[in-house]
Amino acid sequence: MKIECTTNKIKNAIIQAERITGKNLTLPVLGSILLIANQKLLTIRATNLSIGVDIKIPVKIKEEGIVAIRGDILSNLFSNTTKDNIVTFESVDNTLHVTLDNNKSVIKTIPHEDYPTLPIVSGNEFVISSKKLTEGLKSVYYSASISDIKPEIGSVYIYPEDDNLFFVATDSFRLAEKKIKLKQHLDFSGFLLPYKNVVEIIKIFDNINEDITITINKNQASITTPNLYFTTRLVDAVFPDYKQIIPKEYTTTATILKQDFINSLKISNIFSDKFNQITIKIDPNKKVFELLSKNNDIGENTTNVQTALTGEGVEVNFNYKYITDAFQSINTDSITIFLYGNTKPTVIKPVGDNTFMYLVMPMHR
Repeated sequence: MKIECTTNKIKNAIIQAERITGKNLTLPVLGSILLIANQKLLTIRATNLSIGVDIKIPVKIKEEGIVAIRGDILSNLFSNTTKDNIVTFESVDNTLHVTLDNNKSVIKTIPHEDYPTLPIVSGNEFVISSKKLTEGLKSVYYSASISDIKPEIGSVYIYPEDDNLFFVATDSFRLAEKKIKLKQHLDFSGFLLPYKNVVEIIKIFDNINEDITITINKNQASITTPNLYFTTRLVDAVFPDYKQIIPKEYTTTATILKQDFINSLKISNIFSDKFNQITIKIDPNKKVFELLSKNNDIGENTTNVQTALTGEGVEVNFNYKYITDAFQSINTDSITIFLYGNTKPTVIKPVGDNTFMYLVMPMHR
């Protein structure tokens, strides 16, 4: 192999690919990046068997070839380069000579014959903009469980309904749902993306601004652009029937400026206990919306917040973190909190935006 290209063309691709490399000691080849120079394109491949990526960039090829190189070495080499200069790769015997800026590195290659191929996914297919995909995932993925004990809740559930694509995640303590409007009617059953793979999908596709093609079958999904092919395994499980836990009616509502609520929560959290417990006390008759927190080692705090209230009085306990996580998905200035008594879930929605819903379970003393 002998190729030339500019640093900017290849730098981000190598850094993205390295994040996907595996740390499997029984298959050390997974810790490498495969470089394939063929037909005026350099394909940069990485996989950890759960996800994989092919990134194609145009280069000047003087000699075609294939090499496998340790991903961390190559990524670190390019991470410390800021100038956009010409970089050359040349394989010599069992080494790869990399000339970059004012330095030349000679890196030992790894036998590439055992490097896995990426699966070609066939099945149901639909097109969506990359921005809509990452918006849907970022709106909910933090609510998924990070444990693999119950894989169905350690995932983001994606399913179509009418002309919308729904993204849902829950860890059984809270749940986030995001609805994305599409220009087409989709007809396929939902699928589950593993939480860890969702994180990588966001990192890769958040900086892309073009339509992507998603293909799914029972076990695999692929995400494709003209220059990128990404594959991920899917979770073979059944997502909980989450609509059954969403209350059908409410007894109390509170409409509040989002930033006022955030500031008040931060103050209350200073005095919360080891469980991050905060109490919301509402009395619509007295126009009272209070946040109460108490820590036996620190003290206690009561914060009054100006709020528009309707309905019955209620007092309910929450985990501070579970409440504040929702705000990363809310872009409106105001929110409405729907309460259903002391023991049922509470729902938070942005005012004037019906595409996002956040449900949080109360804490019991």
